[in-house]
This record gives sequence, C-alpha cells and structure tokens, in this order.
Amino acid sequence: MAASAKALSKSPAPRRQARGLRTRETILERAVDISSVHGLDGLTVGHLADALHMSKSGLFAHFGSKEELQLATIDTARRIFIERVVRPALAAPKGMPRLWKLIHLWISYVEKRVFSGGCFFTAASFEFDSRRGPVRDRIALVMREWIDVLTRAIQEAQRADHIAAKIDAASLAHELHAIAIGAHWAEQLLDDRRAYARSLTITRKMLARVATPKSPALH
Repeated sequence: MAASAKALSKSPAPRRQARGLRTRETILERAVDISSVHGLDGLTVGHLADALHMSKSGLFAHFGSKEELQLATIDTARRIFIERVVRPALAAPKGMPRLWKLIHLWISYVEKRVFSGGCFFTAASFEFDSRRGPVRDRIALVMREWIDVLTRAIQEAQRADHIAAKIDAASLAHELHAIAIGAHWAEQLLDDRRAYARSLTITRKMLARVATPKSPALH
C-alpha cells in the first residue's frame, strides 16, 4: 500500500492537476481585470481567450458557461481583496488601529489600481444591483461580508473604549463604506484625482468625532 501511494504521488496526474489549477487562477485573475473595465457582462470567453492567447475550447474546459465564469471571477476578486486588504489589516491591534488600517488599505488598494478599472466590486455592484439571479446574489454576499468586517471592527473598537459605546456600529460601517464608494465614483466618472485623498480626510474626521480620549491617534 505504501509503495502504491508513493508511486501515485510521482504519477503525472497530480502534476497535471496542479498545472490545471494554476492555469485556472491565471485565467480568473485576468478575468477580474477585464471585468473591472468592461463589466461582468462584457466578460466573454472570446474576449478572455484573445487576452490570454488561448483557444476558446481551452477556456471552455475550465468553465461550462458564462455564468460559471462570472461566479468564479467574483470569487477570485474576493480572494484577492482578502489577501491585499483584510488579512494585512487584521495584523493591526484590535480597536481603532485595525479599523483605520482596514479603511486605509481598502482605499489605497483601489487608488493603486490593482485592477485596470479600479474597484471591481463597486463596478460589479452598480452593474448588477437591479438584476436578479446567481451573479447578483454572489456580489451581494461578498459586499455583506465586507460590511460585516467593518461592523465587527467598529464593535471591537467600542469594546476597546476607542469608539463611543453610543455609536451604532452598523450605521457607521455603512457611512464609511459610502464615503469610499463615493470616492471611486468621483475618480472614475469625474476624473477627480483628489477623490481618494479627500475620502481619507473625511473618514479621519468622522472617526475623530466618534473616538474616545483613549483612542490612539490615526496615522
């Protein structure tokens, strides 16, 4: 049995599977970038195949339908966001430092254009907000997760006595989210190059108004 397992581990099948997973990741990361500019509806197998210099049949081997491709693209955008924003922010101390880190990293992430079109989820939210179906549901699920992350960070700041206990955490989370979404809109549509810096200033002032004397200074 041990010899069989060892032989299996050296067989080409696991290597092919690993290559297949890497290829799928490469496809989906490019799909996120394309969707940030052209929208999820503008994401077609043909467009993606041309961008990656792949055959359409090669792409169809990974995704059985356009909807499956769209859903996988959303999941990939979520993974990248967690890796670039959420996980690094969670390394900050609980309380106001972690909340501020979440917001600062989020806005910087969009401003630096990790994706060509800016914030993938802002664009996808506007594109699908009035539609019904699995794609809209998946986008809404991810956005609810993000609002919950902000809400929990605010509640942790309240438990640390960094934010006044009387503040409604859910309402503040929605306000902070709205400021950042507004910055993306202003930068994208109005070409306002100061939009992100202005949103950070507004956010800093908002947090200063709800902070207690025990709250660390925001840097």
